[in-house]
Amino acid sequence: MHAEPHTRLHWREFWPWLLAVLALAALVSALGPILMPFVVGAIFAYLGDPLVDALERRRLSRTWGVSLVFLLITLSLGLLILLIAPMLQQQATTLAQNIPEGLRWLQDVGLAKLGIQLPDNLRLDSNYLRDWLSSHWKEARGAAGLVAESGLKVMATIANIALIPVVSFYLLRDWDNLIAWFDTVTPPRHRPLVRRLASECDEVLGSFVRGQGLVMLALALYYALALWAAGLKLALLVALIAGLLSFVPYLGFAIGFATAMIAMLVQSPELWPLLWVVAIFAFGQVLEGNVLTPLLVGDKIGVHPVAVIFAIMAGGQLFGFTGVL
Repeated sequence: MHAEPHTRLHWREFWPWLLAVLALAALVSALGPILMPFVVGAIFAYLGDPLVDALERRRLSRTWGVSLVFLLITLSLGLLILLIAPMLQQQATTLAQNIPEGLRWLQDVGLAKLGIQLPDNLRLDSNYLRDWLSSHWKEARGAAGLVAESGLKVMATIANIALIPVVSFYLLRDWDNLIAWFDTVTPPRHRPLVRRLASECDEVLGSFVRGQGLVMLALALYYALALWAAGLKLALLVALIAGLLSFVPYLGFAIGFATAMIAMLVQSPELWPLLWVVAIFAFGQVLEGNVLTPLLVGDKIGVHPVAVIFAIMAGGQLFGFTGVL
């Protein structure tokens, strides 16, 4: 008998928050192109806050703690780049050199095995592509305009990336003050519930993000070593793709496997190297699902993989790269 008045009261209190969420979603959609450095900066600040808090407990000031954390991160990334960049450059050069051979293999072998026959006047090689561009100069100039426009977008992306360290530093320095401010603007009667939910979200999300990061790193290392042992020249490039995309269930496996198979087919169209690639990715999937994810992540969020895939795709469709994050 008393359920109906309680329900009306509940919705009367809830609808302002619903309107606020809808307004925030509209704002994110409108400001999506410029939000990326702020979202990424907030993620880095959130991940770095526990370490800075630990330094504060050792009587180091907040600013000095943030500076020390940034110095450690910068040195680690710099060392990683110095180690990986030369190998990536070499593999990218190898990839560029193999493109003509790959096109020839695709036309003479790959498409033939699939039963696809190209017209006699169509050739997938550099000479044909150069002649085609010469005969379609107007279209090529239009494409050049698109390339120029894309170049401006690339420059804007670089500028956004350069903002990330600045945003991360200031957010990390004032993180505790921001949390305290959110607490003060919460209505007093809702503060116990909001604090409890925020604490649970912080525990689950922090554990999930740190564990998933370790899974991505472990998978990238495994694929790099295994594919290198199998003789794949682009092992590091494929491993980075498979590892970085593994945060989306099955996406890293699918794209990494397809890329490795194509690269190995172009490099050596024999059967045994392809079987090695199949075995490596099959074992990698077993390793991820039965060892790495249960050990490092566990059941932190309890969300079905299909729901995760849908959420990421929906976020990207609604809000672009910021929505994916």
